[in-house]
Amino acid sequence: MKDDVWALVHAERAALIEDLARLDDDRWEQPSLCGGWTVHDVAAHLVHTALTTRLGFVAGLVRARFDFDRQNERGIERSRGATPRETLERLRAVATRTSTPPAPLDTRLVEEIVHGEDIRRPLGVTHAYSEEGIARALRLQTRTSASFGGARELASGIRLVATDSDLTIGSGPTVTGPALALLLAVSGRRVALEELEGPGLEAFTSPAGTR
Repeated sequence: MKDDVWALVHAERAALIEDLARLDDDRWEQPSLCGGWTVHDVAAHLVHTALTTRLGFVAGLVRARFDFDRQNERGIERSRGATPRETLERLRAVATRTSTPPAPLDTRLVEEIVHGEDIRRPLGVTHAYSEEGIARALRLQTRTSASFGGARELASGIRLVATDSDLTIGSGPTVTGPALALLLAVSGRRVALEELEGPGLEAFTSPAGTR
């Protein structure tokens, strides 16, 4: 099972590297879907997370005084090259790593797929993600607490139904749409809401559902 997950992760890293390699340097400064982060910042973040080990994560969190945002910003500072080409080479160098922080392995799929879209969507770049990878990432997000970057509270009491795959999660008022849009929506990317419909969509737009 671990090998299956890493094969999916490595395939997504390789595909993103190919897409980034086609960009002119100025496009790396395009704002991403991550508030306050450029495409370059997200790429550097992916370098940092690919290098992160279980012990390294804990040590970094302690140094950041248990502030996840500060830890991420420091990781970007360390991993971002002086130029986009340098950052791209750093991403290539870590593309086949299998290190991970102390978290379920499927978080690596969330990381690669959601951040992949954080980069691609503002650039108008499309990519066909693995159906299995999206499904595993979505299932993990809906059972992980928001305090750990998930959407268990948000998704509680609604039924998510993918229109492009055989995937249904939860019970209650229905939200339907492409599986990738469902994953992005539960991961706080409001741009994906326009691809969704159904009575359960109110959960994403109410104050309690805003992330």
